[in-house]
Amino acid sequence: MLPSLRHIRFAVPSFHINLGHTSTCDRRPVLRDSKSNFLIDYGSGTGLISLALSDLVDAILLVDSSKQMLEVAEVKISHKGIANAKVLHSDFTEETPELKADIVLMSLVLLHMPDTKVILQRLFNLLNDGGKLLIVDFDKNDKINHPKVHNGFSHERLKKILSEVGFKSIEMNTFYHGKRIFMNQDASMFISSSLK
Repeated sequence: MLPSLRHIRFAVPSFHINLGHTSTCDRRPVLRDSKSNFLIDYGSGTGLISLALSDLVDAILLVDSSKQMLEVAEVKISHKGIANAKVLHSDFTEETPELKADIVLMSLVLLHMPDTKVILQRLFNLLNDGGKLLIVDFDKNDKINHPKVHNGFSHERLKKILSEVGFKSIEMNTFYHGKRIFMNQDASMFISSSLK
């Protein structure tokens, strides 16, 4: 079962998606039973998604390569009094710190990674045995052509890469379709859950 990210909003330039309106994401068991777990939000930005999940896990580490984004996240953490969240300025494409997590979350990050398999392998290595990788990103869209981002992901291709890296119990579902949401093109988004 995929997690529900119900009532969480996240921003992509020029639009907001309220994941609460999507029936395929209306399930929280993956995170509901995770109270003793440590979650890493890789590419967290300002923590828009992971900070809203802080009551479902023991600890959250927001990781981003942008100091400015993490400064905003720290203000949010302080303002909301979230005691179980910290930030780390890091880029796992360059170096992966000595960390272990029970859950790794990536939301709209994978499309920016030049080498999908390398970053997924590094995230796999971060996870404890039985740990979960949660990915939210765009489905493959042939209308998108940009030198700095992938044009989304085919479910079959991404499942193959996840499996090659070592993940199992891979679930992937498209949960949202929107107008002009991906580089001004109509697009759809998926949520994926995989186990180490």
